[in-house]
Amino acid sequence: MQKKEYSLDIGGKTMVAEFNDWANQANGSVLLRYGNSAVLATVVMSERESNLDYFPLSVEYEEKFYAAGAILGSRFVRREGRPSDEAVLSGRIVDRTIRPLFPKGLKRDVQVIITVLSIEDYDTDILAVNAASLAIATSDIPWNGPVSAVRVGQTDDSEALIINPSYGQRSDELPPKARMDVTVSGKDGMVNMIEVNAREVSEDILNAALKRASEEIEKIQAWQKRIIAERGIAKTEFTKPSAYPELDALYAEYLAPKLTALEGSIDKHDISRLKREWMGETIAKFETIPENSIDQYFEIKLDEHVHDLAIHKGKRIDGRGFDEIRPLFAQAGGISPIIHGTGLFYRGETHVLAALTLGGPGDAQLIDTIEFQDKKKTFMLHYNFPPFSVGETGRMGGMNRRMIGHGALAEKSLRPVLPAKETFPYTIRIVADCLASNGSTSMASVCAGTLALMDAGVPITRPATGIAMGLMSETKSGVYKVLTDIQGPEDHHGDMDFKVAGTSEGVTGVQMDVKVDGVPLPVLAETFEQAKKARLQILEVIQKAISEPRKDISPRAPKILSTKVKVDQIGLVIGPGGKTINGIKERTGCDDITIEEDGTVFVTGKMGAAEAALKEIVDLTRQFLVGERFEGPVTRLMDFGAFVRIGGNAEGLVHVSEVAPFRIDKISDALKVGDMVPVVLKEIDEKGRYNLSIKAADPEWAVRKGLKPSQGGGNNHGRRETNRGFRRRI
Repeated sequence: MQKKEYSLDIGGKTMVAEFNDWANQANGSVLLRYGNSAVLATVVMSERESNLDYFPLSVEYEEKFYAAGAILGSRFVRREGRPSDEAVLSGRIVDRTIRPLFPKGLKRDVQVIITVLSIEDYDTDILAVNAASLAIATSDIPWNGPVSAVRVGQTDDSEALIINPSYGQRSDELPPKARMDVTVSGKDGMVNMIEVNAREVSEDILNAALKRASEEIEKIQAWQKRIIAERGIAKTEFTKPSAYPELDALYAEYLAPKLTALEGSIDKHDISRLKREWMGETIAKFETIPENSIDQYFEIKLDEHVHDLAIHKGKRIDGRGFDEIRPLFAQAGGISPIIHGTGLFYRGETHVLAALTLGGPGDAQLIDTIEFQDKKKTFMLHYNFPPFSVGETGRMGGMNRRMIGHGALAEKSLRPVLPAKETFPYTIRIVADCLASNGSTSMASVCAGTLALMDAGVPITRPATGIAMGLMSETKSGVYKVLTDIQGPEDHHGDMDFKVAGTSEGVTGVQMDVKVDGVPLPVLAETFEQAKKARLQILEVIQKAISEPRKDISPRAPKILSTKVKVDQIGLVIGPGGKTINGIKERTGCDDITIEEDGTVFVTGKMGAAEAALKEIVDLTRQFLVGERFEGPVTRLMDFGAFVRIGGNAEGLVHVSEVAPFRIDKISDALKVGDMVPVVLKEIDEKGRYNLSIKAADPEWAVRKGLKPSQGGGNNHGRRETNRGFRRRI
């Protein structure tokens, strides 16, 4: 085995790149370690070009169960299956970082596989970006790298920025809680990928975090360049596809005038129509030019036209100002009384319906991955993008990476405004269905989700909104224009897709990717400021639709009641084999009973079932005090007295001498099983047994019952002593 290591101190830890012959048939590979976390990155490029009209890059992020030192999976399948959502999101981070740096027009298949070999304190998504960069940059695959990534965090107890924080420092559950978690990729002082999860952090703090990240990125860049200079091999020669200059004349004569005539009023439908006309006209005249080349030529020219409009003519394709939002509409509720909460949000031709369902703690999703085992997730936002939303037909069912990524972005943007579990112990699921799409359905899902939360009566701290920003830039002149609320063509042909979500108090979520090498920090600062203005404008529309969360949740939602028992009483509530807790569920009809490790009990149910179940649990676990009065059924008769249930499974003994203020010869003369009798708790003996008295609770009870004093002999006191001895024996 051959290997060589290179190390770099970053964020107080050592990053080690090991080049070995493990995967010596791949174009490039590297083993990268940080702390006790490690990934293997490999990259392979196919020998032949594909006939596709796009660059066929695939990034696979493979989580191995052994990486966590655990045997995971289901009870019946103990091997890795489809990627977890966390793996998909990590793979998207790598893809969005490296994709813009491949040469335009490359049509050979390129596959990057990140294999997680070990994971402990540090997330391997940052390692994955840096490892992918080293694997590609030291290979023969044409690529304009390297590119580097770091994570920047901050906790509640300090304003200091943490480079590559651990899982514990990123937690929003245990103090000190994380205020923000920022993932940044970039090169040469520019940023080309951002992921932010924050608790209403100001734009100034985020700009400071990006600046600090950029400084650390340049350290990693210098390290990578030294490695590449030593280990890199010659790149495969890449020739750009033929330009087909014969198409230029037809474009100038046929298509350019139509685009000019539509300046300031072009929408996605116009572009689709123009493309159909162009393809029909051109294919008929140039039979020797491949159809996909004609298609690509149209896209290139449209890209040039959109950039020229913005940079040189100061126009957007649909005529809006650069900071202008399309028409907005918001509606809370009014869809169906069955749904617990709904929100309908329009931004131009982008329409999203969010439907919310409330459940009990037992409805939480159990997360079991290499990163987290047995973690309960009580807030979920699931995003759907059906083909009719863009006027197309297509396959229904299943999830793709885009849906998972957009749903995760909307989910993390709303999570910081949710109430604490102690005040609102519900499990919340939002389904965001995209009904029509023309730009940033993920940010529309944030807005619709806010409406649904408030309509459902979830006491959120503040409403959150989101907006997608764009960029048109010219590399040579350095001129650029920041665009607010980009629609489809501006997203497709623009240089940046910058999504920002947050409240009136700060930012909660950010996602950025680019189609150029990167974006300078001052441009990002300007984008943040312009996005804030747009978010507040959308907020006004939402608050006109619903100013605050409704006072009550839907009557169709389950009711959740809670109590707390002693930790040593948890087993009592559950019972042997779950017999007690299941019996309570069956008798009361409640939906679920959940018991936390600290003894907190949540009871979920409808139509009074929750109240009935909670009463049984309280009665079962209550601490009785001498002098308390009860009314309960007689459960058993003994020679010396009767047992009476005083709550839950608790019973006490009414000695025969405590039934009436006069002597009774036989207990069966006074009581029978099932009788309801008043009692007072007279004594709790040294073994915790309850001694009850009917005559102390109601001296007249025996008279009303028609009992008479016994005429027989005997000593009542002596009988009591004898019976007490019998009780001790049993």
